[in-house]
Formats: sequence, C-alpha cells, structure tokens
Amino acid sequence: MDIEEIKKMLTLMAVKPSTIVAGIDLAASPQRPSGVCLLSEKKVLDSRELYSDEEVIQYATAPGVNLAAIDAPLTLPPGRDSIDQRGEEHLRPCDRMLSQRGIRFFPITIGPMRELTRRGMSLKTLLEEQGVRTVEMYPGASQDVWGIPRKKEGLEKLRQGLAGLGIEGLKEEMGDHELDAITGAYTGYLFLFGQAEILGDFESGAIIIPKL
Repeated sequence: MDIEEIKKMLTLMAVKPSTIVAGIDLAASPQRPSGVCLLSEKKVLDSRELYSDEEVIQYATAPGVNLAAIDAPLTLPPGRDSIDQRGEEHLRPCDRMLSQRGIRFFPITIGPMRELTRRGMSLKTLLEEQGVRTVEMYPGASQDVWGIPRKKEGLEKLRQGLAGLGIEGLKEEMGDHELDAITGAYTGYLFLFGQAEILGDFESGAIIIPKL
C-alpha cells in the first residue's frame, strides 16, 4: 500500500475520523531509514520505513492525523540559537529530568545527535506549517516507564512488550525502526488524552513520556 492509498483509506474511514497519531523514529540522515507508523487508539493502521523529508512529511500529514510524535530533539539547549553555535550547555531542562529518572540518552549536541537535532527541528517546522502539531518523544524512555524491553534486548521481546500493552496490528516482519515509531505513536496518543507526563515545557523543550 503506497502513501496515496493510505490517504484514501483514512478519508473513507469515517465522516469524523478517529484520532490518528503519526509516530516517527527519525534517522539523522535521509540516506538511512526512518521508521513511521499511523496509529488509531491501540490499532496500528500502517507502518513502514521511509527516507526523504518529503516522504516523511507526506506520510505524517495524511487525513485525520492529529499529532506527530517524533523521536528527535525538537529544541536547543539554553543559550543556543543554532545547533552549530558553541556553548557550555549541552542539556535542556527536559534532558536533565530524564537523567534524574535514570533514563539513558545521548546529549543532543554531541556527535551524530547534532544532525538528528537539525533534521528534527526542520521537520517540526514543516509539519506545523501544514497544521500537524508535533511533540518530542523518546521510545527508550517510554519503554522503560512501561517496563518492557528496548530493541537492543531483542525485537521479539519488544514486540511482545508492545502487544502486552494491548497494541494491535503488530507483525513479525516489523523492524526496530517501526517498533520504535509505534512506541512513539502510542505515547503521543496517551498525551492527547491526558495520560502522558510532560518533562520540561514546550518553550524550552519538552519530552512526553507515559504516566506510570
């Protein structure tokens, strides 16, 4: 099923479509695959890997999409106007809150995270220009809160963990990028219905994670 077929399917779903969240496990470079999915309630409508910004934007602006939950930094640390600007601060308040909870992550201004941050901020701007709200999520954090394995512990364990949350439509052939995108989409769905916690704030930087 291509992207145009997905759009037609979603348009025909209902006069007033159910809430649909796009999950995006973004790669730092368009040369590497990004996992994407569309989720309604606990049902995975579609998942796949995409590459270019244009493909990701077209996918995440399908009819009925209310929110895009992106696994990428969408804001900069305090005192920085660009990712290339030098500064002493490498962490945002939301990053420090993750660290205080013992959740492991990579600082956003170091190594390949710089390019991921640049791409994430660009996609956020482009998606919101088309009327799709964006939030930052971190699949590893959500998986830790739920007490399910991260992908490095085995894809089958992660898949079983997501199934144990009641998520439907999971398939054995789904790769790590798709499973992380599904994790993010479900986190975004919980956020829309007040069942997620916001670390930080949406001005200085916020990461959404599930409530315990």
